[in-house]
Amino acid sequence: MSKVVCFGEVLWDVFPTHKKIGGAPLNVALRTQSFNNEVAMISSVGDDKRGKMLLEYISQNGVNTDYIQVNKNFKTGKVKVMLNEKGSASYDINFPRAWDDIIITKNAIELVKKSDAFVYGSLVARNDISKNTLFELLEYANYRVFDLNLRSPYYTKEVLIHLMNKADFIKFNDDELFEVSAYLESKYRSMEQNIRYIAEKTNTKRICVTKGHHGAVLLYDDKFYYNSGYLIKVLDTVGAGDSFLGSLISQLLNKVNPQEAIEFACAVGALVAQSEGANPVLLRSDIDAFINPD
Repeated sequence: MSKVVCFGEVLWDVFPTHKKIGGAPLNVALRTQSFNNEVAMISSVGDDKRGKMLLEYISQNGVNTDYIQVNKNFKTGKVKVMLNEKGSASYDINFPRAWDDIIITKNAIELVKKSDAFVYGSLVARNDISKNTLFELLEYANYRVFDLNLRSPYYTKEVLIHLMNKADFIKFNDDELFEVSAYLESKYRSMEQNIRYIAEKTNTKRICVTKGHHGAVLLYDDKFYYNSGYLIKVLDTVGAGDSFLGSLISQLLNKVNPQEAIEFACAVGALVAQSEGANPVLLRSDIDAFINPD
């Protein structure tokens, strides 16, 4: 079992017909905890009904909520989710919200110092208060996992490069990889060349890129590992990449072979994509049966 801390947005994903609890780092936290890791969330919710419901849900699902602040000045986070005919999501993210105002605390610093991994994204850096808290916590983290979450207009080239340079592990989707490669003035066109280019530029030896229904590729200590994806009927893609990352990090922290880890993570991501919302309950037996059907 590993100790993992996730930092960033906790919110409500509001679909046309219903709402679900989400936020990329929270989705990672919930999935990581489901594999019996000790997980805590650092964030902020509003002093409102939605905030209370979020805290109750997170706690009921085994993630430590002691480091989620209750903010009297801003409302709990909310995102309008729009799905196209293929189930791919686009987002309208309310600003400012409570998770834009995460304050640094001594308790949070001590928590991060004692953790095996610290998971963070780029969206939480859209506001200076939370961004500065993130920058400070990164100085105390033992193993930094950066999950890019590029949501225009809420990121800058300079902040992305800073967050990558701090990371020990970076996760992109394929579009993000090529966008960031252009920022770093890469002349390469292939995915593997650009992964190695970013690894060299940022001094990060472990990089993973998800490719939608085509699976994922992982560079882990100078060796590539691949999974070509699973055939599924997509219901919605919300949270699939987050569950992928939570599964992958859980496996790698607990010393699973990188090839087995990426196959497991791709299976979890596929199972989430064929389910409704970001955090469906997945039993380990169901995941194993999905990877190795009779």
